[in-house]
Amino acid sequence: MKDWLKHSVEVEVNVPIEFAWSLWADLEQMPRWMKWIEEVHILEDKSDLSRWKLASGNFEFSWLSRTLKVIPNQIIQWESVDGLPNKGAIRFYDRHERSIVKLTIAYGIPGILGKIMDNLFLGRVVESTIQADLERFKVYAEKKHQTLINK
Repeated sequence: MKDWLKHSVEVEVNVPIEFAWSLWADLEQMPRWMKWIEEVHILEDKSDLSRWKLASGNFEFSWLSRTLKVIPNQIIQWESVDGLPNKGAIRFYDRHERSIVKLTIAYGIPGILGKIMDNLFLGRVVESTIQADLERFKVYAEKKHQTLINK
């Protein structure tokens, strides 16, 4: 039996919601701003399935993920179907030429081990990492958007 540990972080990005959405909707771009995500590949025969690889130091995990819900400019929701158990959603909120991007992830860890690890250090590490990922996304999106405007 797994316990699901859940974390949510958000960032305000100075780009229109459609632009923020378009970057996240292209899942294969995520390694550009998500530190631990080494690669993402959309399966050619199943557009709702993608293979993910997470690497940090000596740790490496992979999983197959299914996109469960997509509402343009609002939400992308997923869950793993094999490998590292995880699920979550990225949500977008329009703030008139700015966007709030909120990432919620949950990951499964066996029983009491999960509670102990989350309380000790894992939760803080995961939350600070995904917050830093969103901050990198903010910088990436704003720079890319500004480059397009200046063309």
